[in-house]
Amino acid sequence: MSVIELNCLSLSCPQPVIQCKNLIEQDAPSAFTILVDNDAARDNVVRFLSSREYSAESEQIEGGWRIIASASGVQPCEILTDDELSSVDSSICVFITSAVIGRGDDELGAKLMKNFLATLPELGKSLWRIVMVNGAVTLATEDSHVLEELKALETAGVDILVCGTCLDHFSLLDKKAVGETTNMLDIVTSMQVAAKVIRP
Repeated sequence: MSVIELNCLSLSCPQPVIQCKNLIEQDAPSAFTILVDNDAARDNVVRFLSSREYSAESEQIEGGWRIIASASGVQPCEILTDDELSSVDSSICVFITSAVIGRGDDELGAKLMKNFLATLPELGKSLWRIVMVNGAVTLATEDSHVLEELKALETAGVDILVCGTCLDHFSLLDKKAVGETTNMLDIVTSMQVAAKVIRP
């Protein structure tokens, strides 16, 4: 039998991940391949496959990447693990869309963002996840003025998800210094299951 191949070339986030999810849920193939045409899609698909207990190897091809997925024989898990799902009753997801807080003066807004991130630990164990999209992804890069605060939060157990499409748009994929590269499916799921979503 030939191996199933998903051609996700030219598909934007999160379509490659959604196609993988649908295939696994409908057919549970022991092996299949996925074609993608950018680094963000490759990283998101590989991470998603790992969450579903598939091993994933990628190889560069003309115009993109071929990802080879193989089932490990372990029962697939959901996008969120059982432990994560059981802990979201009081969980807080922080959704950040900009590198600054407020409008009027970006220098002040950058200071406010630093203070905001430094104060988040006051939320205690309820602080579950930080999601960064659009201009906020610059906060997670190696030159960020809030890198120390974000690394401290990650060390304390807070999930930090950084939009892969956004990193790719700003040509920052190779400069990410904290958090996991993520996709829109994870972002939507995070906002859906969180008890509260905070937007600074």
